[in-house]
Amino acid sequence: MSTIFGPPSGPAGTDSNQPGAMGGGEPGAPGSGESGTPGGYGPGAPGGYGADGYGQPEGPGGQGGDGRGRKRRRRVLLGGASLGAATALAFAGLGAANAFGATTLTTAQIEAKVDPALVDVVSTLGYQGGTAAGTGMVLTSSGEVLTNNHVIEGATAIKVTDVGNGQTYTATVVGYDKTQDVAVLQLTGASGLKTVSLSPASAQTGQTVVALGNAGGQGGTPSAATGQVTAVNQAITASDQSASTAEQLTGLIRTSAAIQPGDSGGPLVSSSGQVIGMNTAASTSASTTGFQAQAGQAQTQAFAIPISEAASIASQIEAGTSSSAVHTGGTAFLGVAVASSSAGFFGGISAGSGATVAGVVSGSAAAQAGVAQGDRITSLAGQAITSSSEVSSVLANYHPGNTISISWTDQSGQSHTATVVLTTGSAG
Repeated sequence: MSTIFGPPSGPAGTDSNQPGAMGGGEPGAPGSGESGTPGGYGPGAPGGYGADGYGQPEGPGGQGGDGRGRKRRRRVLLGGASLGAATALAFAGLGAANAFGATTLTTAQIEAKVDPALVDVVSTLGYQGGTAAGTGMVLTSSGEVLTNNHVIEGATAIKVTDVGNGQTYTATVVGYDKTQDVAVLQLTGASGLKTVSLSPASAQTGQTVVALGNAGGQGGTPSAATGQVTAVNQAITASDQSASTAEQLTGLIRTSAAIQPGDSGGPLVSSSGQVIGMNTAASTSASTTGFQAQAGQAQTQAFAIPISEAASIASQIEAGTSSSAVHTGGTAFLGVAVASSSAGFFGGISAGSGATVAGVVSGSAAAQAGVAQGDRITSLAGQAITSSSEVSSVLANYHPGNTISISWTDQSGQSHTATVVLTTGSAG
């Protein structure tokens, strides 16, 4: 396989190529990989957003006389890219109170309260000629949005439609954490938006929950799937359809809510209408977990990132504080596709003895420097390169406009060194 750099390294779990692929894979590609043992960390400390920091969309809604939720519920899984899911599943309204002592809203009331603070996210995957759909939660009235990294990974342009006011905005990526699958967007020209209410309490096993999102990538009124928290502090390995890349996620909330493609980045809501998690992945068997399941497969469990953890990362991103995991600002773009180590040999050169170039984007920094298909990158920004993944790791420390050095060996064995100016690449 090959990767185009492009974005910095770190498992995104949605790209069939190496991390940092130019454009990345479509968010929400069918997944595989084992459901893991309990993770190494808990829900995490509350972030700078805090509970109730963004207000609550108003307005309880009615409940249908048949006791079922007012919208069709879909089965499959979540995932960023989601086009066309099928079967509907309704859920009875919640009672007047729950076992945790909080006032309980009906499903319709929860939808009426939370829906106006959600957005539909549509990413244009310019380097792949496709689009991907997902969900986001509005954190600030000025248009800061929380979503999964895999929803926007590979995007060269992002459009976001606010459910509350029906307006569509251009979005920029404020930053992301690939390892925790969290991203923050900023909507251009947004103001007065409804915001989600974040719960100060951690999820509890047995708690009734409602998962809301852009199921099927259809847009419009969010769909809802209800269930219970079945476990907390869970660890999974989420991977894409080809399972060539995998993302290790820990500290997750496991639920029985039947989320589906397009629900990625949407809220997992308590029966009091507060967000306790961000829907991220689901499994279709006891041993398979991914960002999307194929239509018709029975989902056995779903997973959400605790909102305290996601909000903490979002606070770091909003503050512009980069780290080994968190990238803020634009993504640096070199413009080469490199063969993964699993590809073995390319052009007679071992992929393990550097980063073998599988392709070069016309007009990119690499192309202007003279790098060609079949060449082997040996050094980047003064750091030795021994594998394709190291290219993305190095680029993660830079931003568009930065100048770095690149050294490579051509297919005749001749060595070259040049200085290049990095441009802007795809998100995530």
